[in-house]
Amino acid sequence: MANESVNISTGYITRVEGHGKIILKVQEGRLETCRLDIVEAPRFFEGMLRGRSIFEAQHITSRICGICACGHTLASIQAAEDALGITPTVQTIQLRKLLLHYEILDSHILHIYFLAVPDLLRVKSFLPLMETHSEVVRRALRMKQVCNESCEILVGRHVHPISAIIGGFTKLPGKKDLESMLNKMMTLQADMDATVELISSLTFPEFERDTEYVALSNNTDEYPFLSGTIASTDGVKMDKKDYRKITNEFIVPHSSAKHTRLSREAYAVGALARINLNYDKLHPSAKEAALTFGLKPKCINPFLNTVAQLVESVHCVNNAVSLIEELMASGINHEEVITVGVNERANIPVRAGNGVGAVEVPRGLLFHNYAIDDKGIITDANCIIPTNQNLNNIELDMQELVSQIIDLSADEITQRLEMLVRAYDPCISCSTHMTDVQFLKRS
Repeated sequence: MANESVNISTGYITRVEGHGKIILKVQEGRLETCRLDIVEAPRFFEGMLRGRSIFEAQHITSRICGICACGHTLASIQAAEDALGITPTVQTIQLRKLLLHYEILDSHILHIYFLAVPDLLRVKSFLPLMETHSEVVRRALRMKQVCNESCEILVGRHVHPISAIIGGFTKLPGKKDLESMLNKMMTLQADMDATVELISSLTFPEFERDTEYVALSNNTDEYPFLSGTIASTDGVKMDKKDYRKITNEFIVPHSSAKHTRLSREAYAVGALARINLNYDKLHPSAKEAALTFGLKPKCINPFLNTVAQLVESVHCVNNAVSLIEELMASGINHEEVITVGVNERANIPVRAGNGVGAVEVPRGLLFHNYAIDDKGIITDANCIIPTNQNLNNIELDMQELVSQIIDLSADEITQRLEMLVRAYDPCISCSTHMTDVQFLKRS
């Protein structure tokens, strides 16, 4: 029997990073309200950066997120190097790509196993699986450990990396480090095959809504994570310096995170967006995994973002192996190691400038933009996070989904809507920003 009137307020959604809640109101069959309230407190990171040295920026912004710390670091470094006119070496670029692969693997594994699988197995959290699926739990923890250890070898630690800085690295991996990372990635391949087998045995909701997908793109054969132009499935192509024309941020009253739009009412970023735009550049093994799920562009089922994350994980494991083998074959040039002083500035000339970083992190396209003066002090900063680029699209997906599942019980509607939000793997704390502060003089 159809629900003529439904009122849902979820409280905080579980198994997402940060605080958000779903509000749904249907009266006499008419949808009155369907929105995702972001109630996380603003965190002021852009304000923290103003007045600080550009050489501190990557360490400050890595604190934005404990999951995407390396991604924020790399976007920050890219923006700083753009402002300072620095071109990184080939070796530095290879090591940064490797670091980004580790982070994407670590985050995707976290989402697939700990956040998405409970939905697919119809349990409320990961904890019951410790009894019913102990082998799956052990595999998930083992895979996470491999990724964390690989990051630690490369940059000192995964959460808030140490050695990746403007211009390169303060510590470079030795031969044994490369061998250790290679062994770890090769052992991960078998667990990745088992993960594909597990997820392919589960059923995802059938739901589609066409939207615009946005991601990095390039004219090479490389699946782009670290650099490229900005492209969309609606034919948009722009340089990263035009990121404001891409994101077009705007404020909504029910969210401390801004919303975005491009060619349509909303757009989506993330693993599904990247695959929709760059499918042909996936590693052959990743394409084989995609074939297992029937995933091919243009996929417009947002629930399959989890599948897209798995396909990307297969790509990252195999591409990381190739990157490490290339570094082993060429040998690490340790003369490139950067020695820094107390200000971590090294011997890098400073100039006034404006720089933009655009990097694909686990949840999608991340922008950092800094303006600096001739002493290297940040005078303005702007960070646009993947999650706030997705929020508008999530709400439109929710509204369309409600119209298709209104015959279900209130509990079933709630579960399906929460599952939809989780499919985007939102990082809500990253996305919250203060919009305007007015200080009044005291009398």
